[in-house]
Amino acid sequence: MTKLIVRRVLWTIPVVIVVIFLTFLLMKAIPGGPFTSERGVPEEILRNMNAKYGLDRPWYEQFFRYIWHAAQGDLGVSMTQKSRTVVDVIGDAFPVSIHLGVLAFGLAMLIGIPAGVVAALKHNTFWDYGAMFYSTVGWALPHFIVGPVLMYVFALKLGWLPTSRWTGPQSWILPTITLGTALSAYFARLTRGSMLETLQQDYVRTAMAKGLPFRTVVLKHVLRNSLIPVVTQAGPLLGFVITGSFITEYVFAIPGLGKYFVSSVGNRDYSVVMGLAVLLSSIIIFANLVVDILYGVLDPRIRYE
Repeated sequence: MTKLIVRRVLWTIPVVIVVIFLTFLLMKAIPGGPFTSERGVPEEILRNMNAKYGLDRPWYEQFFRYIWHAAQGDLGVSMTQKSRTVVDVIGDAFPVSIHLGVLAFGLAMLIGIPAGVVAALKHNTFWDYGAMFYSTVGWALPHFIVGPVLMYVFALKLGWLPTSRWTGPQSWILPTITLGTALSAYFARLTRGSMLETLQQDYVRTAMAKGLPFRTVVLKHVLRNSLIPVVTQAGPLLGFVITGSFITEYVFAIPGLGKYFVSSVGNRDYSVVMGLAVLLSSIIIFANLVVDILYGVLDPRIRYE
């Protein structure tokens, strides 16, 4: 297992470099630059600003220069937010996004896995049909519909919850439900399918034929093995939830990574976009590493040489 961890950690280096390179090329492909929106600024001043940030150099030189500084922990300075470094921007926004992502992911696990277990154990009953109906509807509804509907009902009509921001427990509820609904629906369907397949395995029939209590068979044999596909998806999904909550953050005016990422792309703020790309890719890679480790915990048969 130690060799696996070391090997995966080493593999993160070229993966992050590729992500940075692709992000760099995409940003360079967008017309304009961080200072083209300035009106009435003499060309000489624009040239000086481009020279200050190294934008007048060849693209390959800019890329390798960025890699060199990033390897030393220097992600640069924002080109549009004066006197703010990329680390400052991430330090302000990342705690909010990770808070929202963890809450939504926890809600999804709390609802989705039990719903999938009940649906599998009560196959072809009212409970199964109800869980699958919720799974279908919850997965089909996009965030930009769920969020405004919840806001209209619980904030505007009933007045129970605030409409926006991220200022306290009450303001956390609607964004968490919005982001966690589709994820819980996905976990419910995935858990149900995995459990139904596991229940048909020979070792489960053997355990039940030996007279073991049904609850013991489910908890010690069925559920543990059924969670392997769930864990496989849970790791990357946690990374995507933390880093991909842009729509939810926009709907509820939450000052997270999504706000800065979207505004930075629009303003061609290369330093912030590149820094966020490094952060987001690292989170997803780390989530995949945790999944690989959990494989061996859930199923002793799965070992890496």
